[in-house]
Amino acid sequence: MVNDAVEVFTDGACLGNPGPGGWAAVLRCCDGATRELYGGEAETTNNRMELLAAISALRALETSSEVKLYTDSAYLQKGITDWIRVWKQNGWKTANKRQVKNLDLWLQLDSLCGHHRITWCWLKGHAGHEYNERADLLARQGARAWRGSV
Repeated sequence: MVNDAVEVFTDGACLGNPGPGGWAAVLRCCDGATRELYGGEAETTNNRMELLAAISALRALETSSEVKLYTDSAYLQKGITDWIRVWKQNGWKTANKRQVKNLDLWLQLDSLCGHHRITWCWLKGHAGHEYNERADLLARQGARAWRGSV
């Protein structure tokens, strides 16, 4: 049973790829409340940060929710809506028979998806959308926090 409705805007950033990275999520609840989450890692990739943003947002939801998750990452959006079915059928291998990159995070995300009803929405990054821009700012802040620790 789905109890809550929430909009989630996620983003990932990297200062170099690989390099210090940050992730962020802005959660907007149906009652108008907004919650911001962000963090980072010392040595990572942009794609890992995009995945971690979505994972962190879904983990933050305390009840099964109706989620509209917005991302400017085609990798995340296509991976979770299209590619993941084939990866699972192929034992988490790509069409080239290579192991799926970031498998640890895809497995976490796949598990979390079972707890919520999620609509995955792609939106153009850096196009002036208020919450996407806020997520971008927070993700870059998360990456900058790790810049000196590499």
